[in-house]
Amino acid sequence: MDTITDFLNWLSGIVWGPFLLIPLLLGTGLYLTIRLGGIQFIRLGASLRLGLLKRKDPGSEGDISQFQALTTALAATVGTGNIVGVATAIAIGGPGALFWMWVTGLLGMASKYSEAFLGVRFRTTDSAGERNGGPQQYLEKGIKGPVGKILGWSFTVFAVIASFGIGNLTQANSIAANMDRSFGLPTWMSGVLMLAIAMLVLVGGIKSIGKVTAGFVPIMIVFYVIGALVILFINIQDLPAALALIFTDAFTGSAAVGGFLGSSLIIAIQYGVARGIFSNESGMGSAAIAAAAAQTSHPVRQGLVSMTQTFIDTIIVVSMTGLVIVTTGTYHQVDEAGEQISASLMTGEAFTHGLPGEWGHWIVTIALVMLAFSTILGWAYYGERNIERLFGRRAVMPFRVFFSLITYVGATTTLEAVWAFSDVANGLMALPNLLGLIILSGLIVRETRAYLKHDPKLEATTAEIEQFMVGEPGWAEWKALEGQPVSEAGETVPPTPTS
Repeated sequence: MDTITDFLNWLSGIVWGPFLLIPLLLGTGLYLTIRLGGIQFIRLGASLRLGLLKRKDPGSEGDISQFQALTTALAATVGTGNIVGVATAIAIGGPGALFWMWVTGLLGMASKYSEAFLGVRFRTTDSAGERNGGPQQYLEKGIKGPVGKILGWSFTVFAVIASFGIGNLTQANSIAANMDRSFGLPTWMSGVLMLAIAMLVLVGGIKSIGKVTAGFVPIMIVFYVIGALVILFINIQDLPAALALIFTDAFTGSAAVGGFLGSSLIIAIQYGVARGIFSNESGMGSAAIAAAAAQTSHPVRQGLVSMTQTFIDTIIVVSMTGLVIVTTGTYHQVDEAGEQISASLMTGEAFTHGLPGEWGHWIVTIALVMLAFSTILGWAYYGERNIERLFGRRAVMPFRVFFSLITYVGATTTLEAVWAFSDVANGLMALPNLLGLIILSGLIVRETRAYLKHDPKLEATTAEIEQFMVGEPGWAEWKALEGQPVSEAGETVPPTPTS
């Protein structure tokens, strides 16, 4: 196991090093931000109103509402990455890592918009009558020839692998460990409970997942954020100094000891970006799979709704965790043995120190358990869509059962290599998607402008959209693709000729 862990850490260092994924991730986000005219800043208000207040497009086609697609994507992202992942980034990369998580999130909003737009733009209907889309579809359909096929199938394989890492083992392990630590519940019992509940929800597919996540994910996010805000209010005198430390440390670094000049800065950037994408998944392409199931009148509308997921995840939830850790000084505290507090305990300790009494860690435990379990549900859907791509619809139900069983393994097994494995899987999954976003950026920009010139405030009805989009780029192709079912093998079935 030590050898495997060392190899995964070495491979993770290459994938997430300063010469591969980090510049590609930040560069793609910056490139799309420029080409789309800063869409994440200009359209954020209208996007939040459509996704959180209006919540649906009446009369549009899809399996779940826009709000349910958003909460499913939030369910898959707001979890251990926002609680344990932030603590890990700060523990290793220093307070400045939080700044780079912010940068990753802000630039990543353009990437999230683009991949969600493409997820809807190239979605099809499978043999069960459900919408099916995501990078496994749009990379191949949007990029013609062997390049598109290679990128699409690469994403498919890596996404299935990643679903068991970021989406299952790490989440189940964190849930069981925190339930044992806070409430004395044996890990095997947590494993049995997760297995049973996961199987109960997952057999119902995306409609069941959408209903569950729409019900409790927003409540748990609000519950966690209010707890963090109370701590920040109590420690408000320390907040200016904490913010100053985050910004200065982002460009100087403080965590690394020894090494070459600037090594601590590289570590701050590396862990900030790596944990940032682990948290919000912008650029990975995963949220596009949930977006593709949404009931929406146009791909641009769902792309903008999905974009708000990164804002909520990183700019709100991640910020709360990071600021609580820095303002309370927990990131440099030591335990009774003189060792730095582990990342898995750091956020809980920060809440305990920040609130009166000794109950602050319960807030973290409850939030982590609920949000991490919702991540399992969201990633189960991502995994099943890619399993369907590999083996057809008949493989979906066995995958749901097997995925549920793996939660027990994650809960009851010591998984030293899982975090490194998850980082590698995330990176390998993001690579083909980021390359695809760059290649398809012209299509994204062209069709985004064509829609927003008619409906800049996202207030048009479905009937109005049907009227003003006639003749605009991509509209006829999208509508035709929407009506084409696919076979068990995933191939497009031509429509039956009519007399």
